Order: sequence, then structure tokens, then C-alpha cells
Amino acid sequence: MKWKTVLEEMRPYKPGRSIDEVKRAYGLTNIVKLASNENPYGTSQQVLDYLDQTPLQYEIYPDGHSSRLRKTLAEKHGVSEESILFGNGSDEIISIICRALLDEGKHTIMATPTFPQYAHNAKIEGASLTEIPLLDGQHDLDAFLDAVTKDTAVIWICNPNNPTGNLMPADKVADFLKKVPEDVLVVLDEAYFEYITDEQHVDSISLLEQYKNIIVLRTFSKAYGLASMRLGYGIADPAVVTPLNKVRNPFNNNSLAVAVAEVAVLDEEFIDTCRSLNDQQRNRFAKFAEQHGLHMFDSQTNFVLMQVPVDADEASEFLLQQGYIVRSGNALGTPGYIRVTIGTEQQNDGFFEAFDELLKKGGSHEA
Repeated sequence: MKWKTVLEEMRPYKPGRSIDEVKRAYGLTNIVKLASNENPYGTSQQVLDYLDQTPLQYEIYPDGHSSRLRKTLAEKHGVSEESILFGNGSDEIISIICRALLDEGKHTIMATPTFPQYAHNAKIEGASLTEIPLLDGQHDLDAFLDAVTKDTAVIWICNPNNPTGNLMPADKVADFLKKVPEDVLVVLDEAYFEYITDEQHVDSISLLEQYKNIIVLRTFSKAYGLASMRLGYGIADPAVVTPLNKVRNPFNNNSLAVAVAEVAVLDEEFIDTCRSLNDQQRNRFAKFAEQHGLHMFDSQTNFVLMQVPVDADEASEFLLQQGYIVRSGNALGTPGYIRVTIGTEQQNDGFFEAFDELLKKGGSHEA
């Protein structure tokens, strides 16, 4: 086979271990998965009711335009219907952007560590990469600007950033956009937008009126609790969306995913509740870390990146044996830390108890 040579030095995405896999491996009956930033409160009751009551025509192709959902989101965000691009999760939109704009003659810029699919897809397309280390946990936007060349086609900003959870201040993003060349697409990946509680944050979609070279990515996988449905969307000027749609596969969103998203997006009370509960539990994590002298990045997401007293793989394995699946920072580019999805109050009670045992094993960081 005449594979692209770059694939020789790449690895397939390795998902976290499943609940059933951990149960079998460790002989446990109760497992709490805190590794993939899923919504621990499930999804909207209105979605569940819809699924119980509404039949689907399985033999009919989906609406390739997602017309009803498109209209609903356009009204919600105050944009034209032509400004919306749908993907099989926002992951697919990332791959669409890379396929449309990047090749062996192009250059792209991103932070490190950040969401790995930016680099993964860019490498597949043969583009050159510049990865800028985080500065105190934040995107170093001055260094981003310094790295721009005549071949730069795409800049990626994960905001809030995964895996650190940090939110880039809105004024810094706006100031950055003023200085980016107009022919460079800036991707504002906001998968965790619904979890933001910072009162100073400005909805990035409002920036579309001034900047025609940005695309804002959102998803139904996180706060909406529809990760299994794989549905994300991007909002940009139609002049950006139209070429990207040429790359998008037809019928890339299945009928069930689009139908339940139409219901989910209207249940704002559910999102408000999840945001509030998540904020309460996020504050518990911050207090826990402070009490034990552990560094934790400021988070505006439904996960935290927290320091551990032993090697991150060792800490993850220990917590796994206690029934808690987390992500080791060794796999995320953040050695010495673990990424933990913020669970329910009961789930977090158990996690803190397990972490206390880890501290006894590895030595507390308390002064």
C-alpha cells in the first residue's frame, strides 16, 4: 500500500478505558468514569421524552442541510443560516478545515499542550506546524503572532483550553484578532462554552461582525450530554462556510442526532442547571487542591487539571483500582497532573476519598 509517509510516525487515537473494561480488569462493580469530560447529569429530560415518543424513518437519508436545526441555531445565535457548518462532532469540522486549507505548502499554529486533533489532522495533510508552549497555562498570543509567516493558513485557539481548562480573556482574544492577517483563518474552538461562568467573558460569536476570518466551534457532546450522537457545528461568515461545505461529506449527520439536538438546544433550563451544579463542584475541587497544597489550573470547563503527588500514570492507575477512571497527564503533555471530569456531588465525594488515599501513598504536598 502506498500510505502517506507521515503515518509511519503517527499513532491512532487511544480512547480512555471503558467502564466495562475496568470492571472486568479489576473485579469492581462500581466504576465512575471521570476521564472524557462527559456530562454526569446525562441529557435533557425533554430529549429522553422525545426519544420515547417519536418514531424515525430509518430507511430515509437524513436532511443533508439539517434545515430545522440550522434555523433554530441561527435564531439562537443571531446569525444567518448560511453561517452554520455541521459536523459529526466538532472533531469532523477540524478535519474539514485541515483538508480545505492545509497541505504541504501551508503552515499552521497552535498551543501545546492543547486539543491534539489540530496537530493530528494538520500532519496528515502534510502542513508544517508551529506549537507554542502555554505561558502560565494560557495561549501565548504574542508568540503566535511572531510565528505567522506568509504560508500560515490556520491558527487554532482552544478556549477554554483542553487539557488545562483555562479561559483566554475576551479582550486579549479581540486584540489578537486585530493583528492577524485577514487571509489566515482563526479557529476559536469553544467545546466547553456552556460551562463558562466568568462574568467578563464575551460570546465570541459577536466577533463575527468585525472579523471575517474566524470560525467559532461548538458541540452537543459536552454540556448537552449528547456525546454518543456526535454532533458539532461551526459558525463563520458565509464566505468561509461555503468552501468548507465543499469538503464536508453529504449526510454527515444522522437523523437521530439532528432530531434530538433540535430538542436539546431549546431546553435552556437544563443547561443552566448543569452550569450551576458544575460550578459548585468545580469550586470544591479548587478548595480541595488548595487544602492539600496541590496546583490546579483555573478552569472554566467541566474538568480540572490537578497536580498529583506521584507519577501521573501511577496516580491514574491507583485511582483506577479505587474505581475512578481519570486521564493521566503523561498522555496529555502535562506530566505530574491528572485531568479529572467534574462529577456529581456523590461522585466527587468518592473521588476525594480515593485521592486522600493517594496522598497517603505518595506523600501530601501540604506545607
